[in-house]
Amino acid sequence: MAWIVLVLSGLLETAWAIALDRSAGFTRPAPSVVFVITLVLSMAGLAYALREIPVGTGYALWVGIGATGTALVGMLALGESASLPRIGCLLLVVAGVIGLKIYH
Repeated sequence: MAWIVLVLSGLLETAWAIALDRSAGFTRPAPSVVFVITLVLSMAGLAYALREIPVGTGYALWVGIGATGTALVGMLALGESASLPRIGCLLLVVAGVIGLKIYH
C-alpha cells in the first residue's frame, strides 16, 4: 500500500507544481486553492509512505515522479520544448526511479 500511496503522491506533486505555475504568484484564486490542496495531500501521502519505505528511496521516487510528470505536462500541454536531449534526460530520471524501486 505504501508504494501505491507514494506513486499517487508523486502524481499530486505534478498537480501542485502545475497549479503553482498557473496561480501566477498566487494572484489567481482557483489555481492557488488547487495548489494548497494538492500540496497538502502530496506531503501527507509522502509522510504515510515513509512509514514503510526508507526516506532516501521514498523521497527520490516522489521527486522523480513529480519532476517527470511536471516536465511531461509542460511538453505535452504547455508548449515547452520536447527536444530529444530533454526526452533522453527524462528517460534517465525514469530509469533511476525504476532502479530505486527494484533495488529497494
